[in-house]
Amino acid sequence: MSSEQTVLKRSILATILVGSIGIGFGVLSGSLSIVFDGVFSAVDASMTALALFVSRLIARPTSHRFQMGFWHIEPMVLAVNGSLLIALSFYAFVNAVSGLFSGGRELEFGWAIVYAAVVAAICLAMFLTGRRANRSIGSELVALDVKGWAMSGLITAALLVAFALAALLAGTPYEWMMPYVDPAVLAILTLVIIPVPVRTVWEAIGDIFLVAPSALDEEARAAAAAAAERHGFAGFRTYVAKVGRSRLIEVHFLVPADFPIVSVETLDAIRAEVAAGIGGRPEDRWLTIAFTGDPRWAE
Repeated sequence: MSSEQTVLKRSILATILVGSIGIGFGVLSGSLSIVFDGVFSAVDASMTALALFVSRLIARPTSHRFQMGFWHIEPMVLAVNGSLLIALSFYAFVNAVSGLFSGGRELEFGWAIVYAAVVAAICLAMFLTGRRANRSIGSELVALDVKGWAMSGLITAALLVAFALAALLAGTPYEWMMPYVDPAVLAILTLVIIPVPVRTVWEAIGDIFLVAPSALDEEARAAAAAAAERHGFAGFRTYVAKVGRSRLIEVHFLVPADFPIVSVETLDAIRAEVAAGIGGRPEDRWLTIAFTGDPRWAE
């Protein structure tokens, strides 16, 4: 968990740097697309800071008030993050369309090209280091952060290409198109960006409403079925949900009347078998396994 927090802290600092560079170069170059990129980074930095706070909460032991942990806060953060980015992208798209219809905007392409080159390099470095770190961490928050850097890097690389090509229009018969480059790039940027936070919000809402993931449901059913067949149970019921990084799993075995229960250790050994069959990190799993002879207690 400390590694997760280290990665998120580093990402916050880099995002603040990128945001500051974006706003500064956006003002110098007169580019709304660069200003948008900087503001987008600033919002992303605040959300990453909130994600860091949530990761610290999750690392804490359960409290008297939150006896089932703090996992449920994680999808809420993701939903808020995604919703803010959707709203920001929509607002920028409206401004871009308005700029196209009002004759475009003059732009200092030299400053814009320098900005795009510097930020693209920063995004690439953060993407590579974050992805390498998350191979051992396995954090959804870090994974989301890595996706954000990948998206930012691709967008900035596209900005670099667009600005470089637009600068080549100077002194040509197509010079009249130069004022339209910035609003056009901004409109394309927003259309590219919006699907990512929309998907994040959709998945977070699924977690908030405890929608059962099909993959987890299959894993739990397979592990329970194997144990039921191995030990001669009359049947089983499984209930699963995913909340952020946590996996909530309940397994109820229907025990026949003549099933020999020698000791509690016998049942605990079966629990260990099912847990091993389901897999995953124990610290990110809330697993309950019950045994009953009455089907009503399994419904």
